[in-house]
Amino acid sequence: MNTRSDTRSRIQEVALDMFVEQGYDKTSLREIAEHLGVTKAALYYHFKTKEEIVSSIFQAADEGMLRIVEWTREHEPTPENRREMVQRYANGIKDGRAFRMMRLIQENQHSLRDLAAGMRGRERMEELMRFLVDKDAPLTDQLKARMTLMIMHFGMFALKDSEWTQEQCYDAAVQVGLELLDSISPLSKSQSESQP
Repeated sequence: MNTRSDTRSRIQEVALDMFVEQGYDKTSLREIAEHLGVTKAALYYHFKTKEEIVSSIFQAADEGMLRIVEWTREHEPTPENRREMVQRYANGIKDGRAFRMMRLIQENQHSLRDLAAGMRGRERMEELMRFLVDKDAPLTDQLKARMTLMIMHFGMFALKDSEWTQEQCYDAAVQVGLELLDSISPLSKSQSESQP
């Protein structure tokens, strides 16, 4: 990785932490620059606005989700492939950045609602959900499919102040997600034959 991308990554990480802790609206570019130990002009070299910083954070997450979506487009939604997709998703959020992004979105909805990258994220999530459950499945199975992925975020959020390590919380969230997935009723033979 070159120095420019190292610096951009460092800015993104520090800004993400500050946006989560202080709130997006209450964090200024000047404060981000001070926290990084650089001048505001040096920060401007990489990002002109807070919107550029947060958009770049969402874009990086969107690229990771797109890779999983593309994988689903190349595979049949068999039970094994559905489990593989969930594991790929879980691996993508393991570093904790996704958890911080979820907090950022949750606690700053009003300020961030118009960012295009966030909109793409919702569309990608919908496509992943469609891979996890058949469109004609019962409503309870539709909900289980949605919760399969969301529990990985909410589980980490719910356990954040617990005595367990982040790794233990992550493992528990993945296990619960896979258990939810496994509890989805498979299509009966007659249902699957009637599917186009």
